[in-house]
Amino acid sequence: MKSKLLLIILVITLLGVSCSKNVDYSPEHIEKTSGRYLYNADEVIDVYYKDNKLYVKWRGAEKIEPVILDEHTFFMVDMYQKLRFVENPETKNRYLGVVSEEDDTQFTYDYLKVADSFKTPSMYLKEHNFEKALEGFLEIKKQDSTSIFIEEREFNSYGYELLRKGQNDDAIAVFKMNVALYPESDNVYDSLADAFLRSGDSLNAYNNYKKALELDSGNPRARKFVKAFEEQQN
Repeated sequence: MKSKLLLIILVITLLGVSCSKNVDYSPEHIEKTSGRYLYNADEVIDVYYKDNKLYVKWRGAEKIEPVILDEHTFFMVDMYQKLRFVENPETKNRYLGVVSEEDDTQFTYDYLKVADSFKTPSMYLKEHNFEKALEGFLEIKKQDSTSIFIEEREFNSYGYELLRKGQNDDAIAVFKMNVALYPESDNVYDSLADAFLRSGDSLNAYNNYKKALELDSGNPRARKFVKAFEEQQN
């Protein structure tokens, strides 16, 4: 089934490239349309031109060459969508709009054009700008608390990946983000306590293990550490 799907995609791509039109883009058009478009709360589409050809960066692919249909419209095989550069007449905001499959004159305002400097929360996280990343993830949670972009387990896994690399301070920052996003979860405090303990900060480890224990009295690791720490203090 997977091989059949890949074959279909390959055929569509080959047919698309052969049908792609050569368009002489004006400097004005290039200036207006190149840039960053918000695909969703944590992903962008980057449109750029090189040697008067349109290219797209999306989901890790640095140089996607779409099928050009006209100056304003192109087909993205990767998305299986026909996209058009459009401007909302009321707001004057620019978008990549999805063109209707049934009626080529109909489209929707889908992917908002944002500043070239715009960064998603994940981009900030990759740069280890944890403050900005948290701001963005909190905003995503405000809009949709079940969003796939703010999964507790994913942040926890990333924090431990950093611990394995010896980047303890960054791991602590990631676990703190998880605490801010999921303050009622015992596991986020347990992980943060573990990171503090590995960093030699037993007091902060104690404080977070104690919080984890308050939320889940059945946490054996937290109970063991809290008991040992308190006995040592006495």
